[in-house]
Amino acid sequence: MIRLMALLPSGGGLRDEDWARRHRLLTTILAATIVLLTAFGVFADGLNGTWLTTVFLILPCVIAASRLPGRRLPSTFVALGFVMACGGFVAIAHGLTEAHFSFFIVIAALALYRDWTPFGMFLLGTTLHHGVFGVLVSNRTYDHDAAFAHPWTWALLHAVAVLLAAGFQLVQWKMTESEERRSQQNLDESQAQLSIAFDQTPVPMAMISPEGRLLRTNEAYRGWLDLPEELPAGFTVDDLPITPADATSPGMFDHILSADEPVATTREYRRLDNGRHIWVDVHATGLRDQRGRLRLIFVHCVDVTDNRRHQEELRRQVRQDSLTGLLSRSAFENDLSELLATEPDQVSVIYVDVDRFKSINDGAGHTAGDDVLRALSARLAATVPDGSLVARLGGDEFVVALPGGIETALRTGHGLLDACAEPLLVDGGYLQISISVGVASASGGPAEAVVLAADTAMYAAKRAGGNRVAEFNDTMRVAVQDRIAAEARLRRALAGDRDTALPVWFQPIVGADGELAGAETLVRMRTPEGDIVGPNLFVPAAEETGLIVPLGEHVLNRAVRHLIEWGDQLGYVSVNVSPRQLAEPDFVPDVAALLASHPGLDPSRLILEITETALLGSSLDVQQRLEMLKAIGVRIALDDFGTGYSSLTWLQSIPADIVKLDRSFVAGLSADPRKSSIIEAVLWLARSLNMAVVAEGVEDEADWEALRALGCPSAQGYYFSRPLPPAEFEQKVLQRSRMATTP
Repeated sequence: MIRLMALLPSGGGLRDEDWARRHRLLTTILAATIVLLTAFGVFADGLNGTWLTTVFLILPCVIAASRLPGRRLPSTFVALGFVMACGGFVAIAHGLTEAHFSFFIVIAALALYRDWTPFGMFLLGTTLHHGVFGVLVSNRTYDHDAAFAHPWTWALLHAVAVLLAAGFQLVQWKMTESEERRSQQNLDESQAQLSIAFDQTPVPMAMISPEGRLLRTNEAYRGWLDLPEELPAGFTVDDLPITPADATSPGMFDHILSADEPVATTREYRRLDNGRHIWVDVHATGLRDQRGRLRLIFVHCVDVTDNRRHQEELRRQVRQDSLTGLLSRSAFENDLSELLATEPDQVSVIYVDVDRFKSINDGAGHTAGDDVLRALSARLAATVPDGSLVARLGGDEFVVALPGGIETALRTGHGLLDACAEPLLVDGGYLQISISVGVASASGGPAEAVVLAADTAMYAAKRAGGNRVAEFNDTMRVAVQDRIAAEARLRRALAGDRDTALPVWFQPIVGADGELAGAETLVRMRTPEGDIVGPNLFVPAAEETGLIVPLGEHVLNRAVRHLIEWGDQLGYVSVNVSPRQLAEPDFVPDVAALLASHPGLDPSRLILEITETALLGSSLDVQQRLEMLKAIGVRIALDDFGTGYSSLTWLQSIPADIVKLDRSFVAGLSADPRKSSIIEAVLWLARSLNMAVVAEGVEDEADWEALRALGCPSAQGYYFSRPLPPAEFEQKVLQRSRMATTP
């Protein structure tokens, strides 16, 4: 019995709104049967007592089904009403067999209730109708003699037929319940997952009705806005303790309601409970039904106030120079570009550099130098007109931009000069400084061009002795244009085939016996027309723009490659290294990696030439870098020796292996005894420090003979050979010819 009951549907399970909709449909159909029976009676000439009785039996059932509360009684009266309607239809049809089919139709309709009471009531009523009425008024119930004689037999036959029809409804009913249970289980699981994801996530989330009522919130949302666990009835978004900081902007909820797509925005809000301003990322997605009507809004909020403030601090740091608080280089370039684009008239740029600033750092220390830069920046900012852009570009270089032509620039530049005539208060004392000022103006155009023009004018002021203002002129303009063109050519060369566009040549270095000892590597540039140009036309631009770093890397790699190709036929190659390269943190590791990639190469065969004058102007800890290079076996040469301010000091402090005498000491040596004395002293000092000497710029035989007489161990210059392409130089290497006889 229990197993049988388990096979049958349990019934019920409909939501109130679903049951009400089905009941309303069946009640309406039941009421409509009165009209249908009347129409059939007119057609079949059956508007008689039977019709009238049927109608008066159905009407109370319709009224009871419409008025009675609950589910069981109304549905039962619907079932009774359909029994009356079907029986009346059979009677009006004089027992027509086809009229009995209405019972089968109704049994399917009553299955919509999924309730045993109306369903069973109709089955019982059907059986009683066929049996009782078959006995009492058999001619109104059946239309054949067998039924007249045995009404209960035919009643049971009809009941079995209806029951079989009902059986399929029960099967469908049972299967539907099973499917609904599985769907409900899936739904319960999904809701459980949603509850976990929604309630336990640390991100504030809320579900809001289209009317703005908060339907559901998670703990993070309530904690974020200090809301109670249970919100008051009717709590809406207008009751939240948060409002847009800009009162004139449209409300976020109105924006979400009007949007067809998901909304994602970041806005500033004000907390009503504590007055704090916060920034919130709001992501809102509207859930719509099949008709496109908004049913629910899912919102999650992320308080990004800390991130926003951190970003603002980073932007401030990017825009501000950390030492002086003025604009940084990048911020100045950006703001100047905007000023040039929006200012209808000219814009002036003033470039400022502190005269002899290195002596301040060397004499008083870097801390004092920083104090000078801070004090100077404050004075510059106080002197220039309001609204000017004031920036520190780096080191002791400052730049000012302001609307106006060259007259404005000159007037402001002289004002800065006058302001710096007063000593600066530094660390409790006063320090006198002077500045060199360059001015230029432009109407539109790239920011780099006008800054470069002012920079060029500043260098002109510095070359003229400093403490003055120089105006950019046409002569300088040609130099700037040449520099810009050189930079463009160099960039194209570096971006293309470097071996073709930037070939390296070699100038021989010979020993005292005239034998080839080594070579200096010198870079050239091949123009698109195929011409070869010397380094003086592009190396200065490379130094100023920082392109000297990739250029120097290219030269160093090609020099080592050729040294490997020539093997033991050449003693060494030397490569010039700029201070910009030496300052790169990866320079020493890159040199070490290059040598490590050629394990058969003796590192001492690579010589790096460092310019003495460049060392004097560098704030880098040169000695430490050079010691690191020597530690990997590379030799160091001090180039252009004698052109600096403290050459003898450098010989003691810099770990050099070779001293290269500047050509100014060599030219005319044979006819100038004083030069002979200087070179003799340098040679003696170099030998005492275990250093080799190479004389540069030897151009005639007399000077070469004078050098040999003084005991100079090696030399280079046009007397021996001009710089040669690798193929021609290779012939010299292979021939091992005596350079002394090769002018």
